[in-house]
Formats: sequence, structure tokens, C-alpha cells
Amino acid sequence: MTARPVHFDGPGGEEPSVPPMPERTPQALRLAIQEHAPHLLPDFEAHWRRVIGDAFSLTPVPAFMRLWWTQYAIARDPALEAHMNDLQARATKCDDPQESDGLLAEYSRLRRAAAAVEPGE
Repeated sequence: MTARPVHFDGPGGEEPSVPPMPERTPQALRLAIQEHAPHLLPDFEAHWRRVIGDAFSLTPVPAFMRLWWTQYAIARDPALEAHMNDLQARATKCDDPQESDGLLAEYSRLRRAAAAVEPGE
């Protein structure tokens, strides 16, 4: 199964311009975050220093990359990021368990799709 890019149509149905995903390396991801989602950079760098910086093992790198790959895939598309924040906020305030489950299921689906985006998409 091939991954499909995450696209969330903005208001009016137009597809927003979203920068392509970088190469799947920590350095390329950091540069993409710096350029297209700078609000993530302080947390990215703090997490890198805390989890990877002093490690004598590369074991944590794949988990780190998966988390931040997904975060960037969402943040590079402001309409998608806003939609996902809205889904999460609505689910938190919702009194109907079925509606809340539906909102969280959509949030999870979008997050999985973001994690599956490939470099260049």
C-alpha cells in the first residue's frame, strides 16, 4: 500500500499550498521545521537534546523521527493543523460519548495519514 499525501481542503474547497516533506533525516527535518513551521523548533531541539543529545545509542532516533515527522507533516499545513486542533478541542468539550469518539477517530485517522506521508509528498 502506498501512502497518500495528507490534504485538507481549506475554506471554499481550495487545496492550500503545502511544502513537500523533506528527506527522512534529522537534519533535513530540522531545516524544514525551521523554514516552514518555526513554532515547532524550540520543542524539537529541546526534545533532541533531552532524548538524543547525550545518548550513546541510536536506538531512540526512529521513535524521535516518527514523532517529529508526524508533527511537521501536520504543522506544514496550517489548515490541517487548525482542523485537527478543532477536532481535539471539540472532543474535549463534547458531552456525547459517540460524538466524541467520532471526533477523536477522525483526529487519529488524520494523524496516521500524516505519519505515512513520504519524502517529497
